Amino acid sequence: MPDTRRDDESVGRRPTAKPGADPAAPPTDEYHSELPPHTVENMASALPESLSIPIEVSDAPRRSVTRTPPATPATPAARTSRDAAATPAAPAASSPATRSVEISVPVTRGESAPQGRSRDGGAPESANMLTSDRLLAVNRQTRRPPRGGFNRLVYDATLHLVNLGDSARVIAHDEMTERIRKQFEGGTRFVPILTRKGGVGKTTVTTLLGMALADAREDRIIAVDANPDRGTLSERVSKQTRSTVRDVVTKAASIGNFTDFSALVSRDETRLDILASDTDPLLSEAFDEDDYNVVADLAARYYSMVLTDCGTGIVHSVMRATLRRADAVVIVSGGSVDEARLASETLTWLEANGYGDLVRNAIVALNTATQGTNLVKLEEIESHFRSRVREIVRIPYDPQLAAGSVVSFKDLRPITQLAARTLAALVVEGLPANRSK
Repeated sequence: MPDTRRDDESVGRRPTAKPGADPAAPPTDEYHSELPPHTVENMASALPESLSIPIEVSDAPRRSVTRTPPATPATPAARTSRDAAATPAAPAASSPATRSVEISVPVTRGESAPQGRSRDGGAPESANMLTSDRLLAVNRQTRRPPRGGFNRLVYDATLHLVNLGDSARVIAHDEMTERIRKQFEGGTRFVPILTRKGGVGKTTVTTLLGMALADAREDRIIAVDANPDRGTLSERVSKQTRSTVRDVVTKAASIGNFTDFSALVSRDETRLDILASDTDPLLSEAFDEDDYNVVADLAARYYSMVLTDCGTGIVHSVMRATLRRADAVVIVSGGSVDEARLASETLTWLEANGYGDLVRNAIVALNTATQGTNLVKLEEIESHFRSRVREIVRIPYDPQLAAGSVVSFKDLRPITQLAARTLAALVVEGLPANRSK
């Protein structure tokens, strides 16, 4: 006979002994009077080992259609279940037959997921899954104050009662930051910045791109001045060392960790590392393809992205080594007629030498601060390059960049910062997320 104790007996009171049982035998479940009835211990201790629920299922009469005359009725004892299903319904006066089905549900107390497994049976979660967005309930105490002038003003004026959220400008800034923070697998990404004409702002574009990447990303970014004709990239940041690419080449065998390498570079406030070129004109020509490969191999150990500020000598041996490693290229063009033509010829040279994929994926940085920009139709220049490359970004005039000295990224004009971040986002989107792809 299944246990038919009432719920109030199984939870609220000590169970009574069954008739015929030994009165001296202790009850199987113990009620703790010192604990409230609703506590987990009392409820769990009052549960039986199994629950038996009787279910009465009535055999509804089934209607059957037959074309043969009915057979002679058999005695009730001789009927089979198949005969009963095929026989017409019994008179209403007779009581329907019932069938008892007993369902036993085992009750486990304190059951939990096996160790090393999640509740849904999947792989165990890592600590990174415990994010603030997942664990914190959104309310006045946990919701982040809005960012943005007007929205913050409303938030403060209403004593934190009205939270309009971040402004549209802040949201757009965060979205671009996420684009720049694209993660890579399979090694370091190399991005050379090049053109066939000097004086169009190639070093300036390298500086802006590197600072925008380093400011948004959490990994390490380095810009290498591979100009064999005395580059000026290191003069765009505060110098912390007098070491150059020549020192990296000569000390390569003794560089065993990032601390050794970082002693040879200068670091900007955005965490961009700069490796200067040779300052002695007599030694600059000695920096060749083999030297660049030594520097690139060392940089690939400690950095996720390597920007290369190339010289104007596109047929120089350093350029060959740079292009072999390139995952994407940035072509710098000025706003004048001859500057735009030489930038387009750079693309033609790349296509003719087997780098057509780099050209189709290239970004053209159009420096509008060069002389003659106000005399040409920039839209026509952009239309020409749009037929050959993936994207074009205008770099506006900025007094700080025009000075040709140390660049402070946070002090640039907002439109200049936006152009640099846009260039960084487009470059990152063109890089393969996995080296095998």
